[in-house]
Amino acid sequence: MSEKIQGACHCGAVTFEVSQPKFVVSCNCSMCRRYGALWAHCPPNEGAILTGQDHTKIYSWGDHMIDFHACKTCGCITHWGPGENADQDRFAVNLRMAPLEVMNALTVRHFDGADSWEFLD
Repeated sequence: MSEKIQGACHCGAVTFEVSQPKFVVSCNCSMCRRYGALWAHCPPNEGAILTGQDHTKIYSWGDHMIDFHACKTCGCITHWGPGENADQDRFAVNLRMAPLEVMNALTVRHFDGADSWEFLD
């Protein structure tokens, strides 16, 4: 497995670890653009919430395919996972929660989640 990246919400209650991704996704859908997240989509067994899974508030809307998780204390969006109507086991962590030097070295791809569901770059 590749090098691991660790991240945490602002207060440190929710932490995660993920394998170094080839790129992170900046999505322009109505949720992600508001969150300002940089998502590292995790293949099975390549990412995990280490602490605080029970310390998140969940928000889901529309088709309820994914649940966005935010720390109950500081409000940071840490990850998303499958919602109640999910047709697959998907998971992503917000690498804006990683150390700044790690985040600044990432390749960012821009995804049009608002319209075409295609990468824009």
